[in-house]
Amino acid sequence: MDGRPVLVSTEHEDATADLVIAELNRRRVPVVRLDPGRDFPDSAVLAGRLGPDGWGGTLTVGERSAPLDAVRALYHRRPNTYSPDDGSQEAGYTARENRRGLGGVLGALPDCVYLSHPQVIARAEYKPAQLAVAQRIGFVLPVTLITNDPTEAKDFAAQQPTLYKPLHAAAYDVDGESAGIWAAPVEPGELDGTVSRCAHLFQAVVPKTCDVRAVAVGDRVFCARIAAPPGVVDWRAEYRNLRYEAVECPDEIRSGLLAFLAGFGLRFGAFDFAVTADGIWWFLECNPNGQWAWLEAAVGLPITTAIADLLQNGESSRD
Repeated sequence: MDGRPVLVSTEHEDATADLVIAELNRRRVPVVRLDPGRDFPDSAVLAGRLGPDGWGGTLTVGERSAPLDAVRALYHRRPNTYSPDDGSQEAGYTARENRRGLGGVLGALPDCVYLSHPQVIARAEYKPAQLAVAQRIGFVLPVTLITNDPTEAKDFAAQQPTLYKPLHAAAYDVDGESAGIWAAPVEPGELDGTVSRCAHLFQAVVPKTCDVRAVAVGDRVFCARIAAPPGVVDWRAEYRNLRYEAVECPDEIRSGLLAFLAGFGLRFGAFDFAVTADGIWWFLECNPNGQWAWLEAAVGLPITTAIADLLQNGESSRD
C-alpha cells in the first residue's frame, strides 16, 4: 500500500465515489470510506487528540483505521447530514455535537488535501454568492432577480422572457414519487401572491443553441456539449434524450473557472453554461459537488483519473 490513507466521505451507495475508490485501489492507495451522518457513532469511532502539530489520534470505521495526522486527502462527496433520529431534544443535541465534533476534526486535519473542504462547499452552494463571484471574474450572466415580492416578480417577467429556478436543488417528492424542480419559463400572469411565501430566483431567458457542463478538477478542465431536444429548457429533465460531445474549453473560460475555484477555495466544480449562436458562454451556476460520472462514460473524459491524481498527489497530473 502507498502509505497515507485517503478518507472518502459519502453516502453508502454512491456509484461516482466508487469509480474514484476503485482507481485509488488500483494504485494501492489505502482508502477509508465513511458516511459521517450515518456511520457515527454506531460503526465509526473517533479518538482525536490535539498535539503540538495539530490533530492526531485515529478514526476507525469497521475494520479500517486511519491515523488522523497521516490522512493525505479527504474526498468530501455527498455524505448524509448529521441529523437526529427523532425529534427529541436529546437527539438534536447529539446530532449537533457529532457535526461539530467529528465534522470539526475532519475539517481541521494537518497536511490534508481537501476535495473540497466541507465548509467551503457549503459556502459555495449559495447561488447569490456564485453569481457575484462570476460577475467579478467577467463571465457573461443573464439578468437576475431574487425576490419574494409578487409585484417585483411580475414587473421583471413583463420586461423579458423569464425563467424560474430553484435556489437549491434539493430532493422533492410529488405524490410519494421522487421528482426534480427544474428551471421553467414563467409568464407575468402566473406570478401571484404565492411568490411572497419564500425567496424566488428569476432570470432572463438565454437564447441558447446548446448547453455545456464544464468540470474543473484542480487546474484541469473537462467540457462536454449537451444537446437537448428542441424546446427543452432544462436538460436535466430529459436525460434519456440528450446527445453529448467533448469540446475544448476556451482559454478565457478556463481562466475564469480557475479564478472562480480560487475565489471560493474549491478544488472541484461542475459548471453549467448556456451557449448562444454567437459562441458566447453564459454562466448559469456551479455545483461545488456536482455529478460527472455519466459524462465520463458518454464522451470519455478522464475525470476519475484527475480526481485520483489530486487525492493521491495533491495535484492533478496533466499528462
